[in-house]
Amino acid sequence: MNPLLATLQPYPFERLRELFASVTPNPAFSPISLGIGEPKHATPLFLKQALAAALDTGLAGYPATGGTPALRQACAGWLQRRYGVSLDPATQILPVNGSREALFAFAQTVVDATREGATVVCPNPFYQIYEGATLLAGARPHYAPSDPARNFAVDWDSVPEAVWARTQLLYVCSPGNPTGAVMPLQEWQRLFELSDRHGFVIASDECYSEIYFRDEPPLGGLEAAVKLGRTDFRRLVAFTSLSKRSNVPGMRSGFVAGDAAILRQFLLYRTYHGSAMSPVVQAASIAAWNDEAHVVENRAMYRDKFAQVTPLLAGVMDVALPDAGFYLWAGVPAAWGGSDTEFARALLAQYNVTVLPGSYLAREVAGQNPGRGRVRMALVAETAECLEAAQRIVQFISSNPKSST
Repeated sequence: MNPLLATLQPYPFERLRELFASVTPNPAFSPISLGIGEPKHATPLFLKQALAAALDTGLAGYPATGGTPALRQACAGWLQRRYGVSLDPATQILPVNGSREALFAFAQTVVDATREGATVVCPNPFYQIYEGATLLAGARPHYAPSDPARNFAVDWDSVPEAVWARTQLLYVCSPGNPTGAVMPLQEWQRLFELSDRHGFVIASDECYSEIYFRDEPPLGGLEAAVKLGRTDFRRLVAFTSLSKRSNVPGMRSGFVAGDAAILRQFLLYRTYHGSAMSPVVQAASIAAWNDEAHVVENRAMYRDKFAQVTPLLAGVMDVALPDAGFYLWAGVPAAWGGSDTEFARALLAQYNVTVLPGSYLAREVAGQNPGRGRVRMALVAETAECLEAAQRIVQFISSNPKSST
């Protein structure tokens, strides 16, 4: 077996199952899970119709790994409308089977493990695929800490110059998972300067870009590059997905865009890897990228939901409306001694609500785990269910002896 498999840590949801193995949820309450970031809003009818309409002709042949010109053009059109960015659909855009698959495969393409000290930098806390992709590519991860005083924005300046010098790939996530933080232009400028100096590639994970709570939509990596005069997108690839934007996680559809030279090699890798998107999914994806009305409606539902749930929880927890995304990154009451795992176990046992311990989404560095003492809540269900969960959490904290000591 590949010995690198032994370097992987258990996935957060596997750890959650183990944490709850001895917990008996209170049967007086129906189960509500805020643990997994899986969109629960209804899939738009027109996307179901597009999938069905493509069945007659879409399954009769092998699809091309590069996707159809029509799909790449639809992706390019969306980038132009959303970010004001113009790309060549033939060379600078590549369909992928969801951003998760692509984020993993990208490291296998970019990392040269034969170079001594091959390093991949990622935020901490972070989406666990970054770490797994790094380890299986034969590189070592470096966890850049987040600053709680700045909504857990990543402190890139804390990364030593010696680490940047051996870095081959940098994963960034904006809007961030789990914190919802959005990277401003000056942060992008800093990363581009570091990339120019040290030659590493930037993988920009932007799968939450269309769920936001401010008037101005989140800045994207390609958009930031254009604003800073970097129109060739050198060493930059952005990853996006329909899963959250269009409520179709089961379609496994997204695309990557950016540096044409890197995407040419990524396409080569994917051709051998067998990563072509089903023509049926391509047809529905074209319909999704060409329609914005359902995205506006979806965003409005999240805004209404967060506007109702956040103030409730803010009365008993350290939590605030994020910049974007569909997570609340909440601090547990001090009386729990910073134990996010104990808090999660007790909440499930007493009120049958599942939350994900923040420490499972981060790594301990210098004796500190930046996720410890926090929980991630995915507000993905309908508003009524999320409100019910929030009310139970308020009752749990208010009535629990540990919280009142």
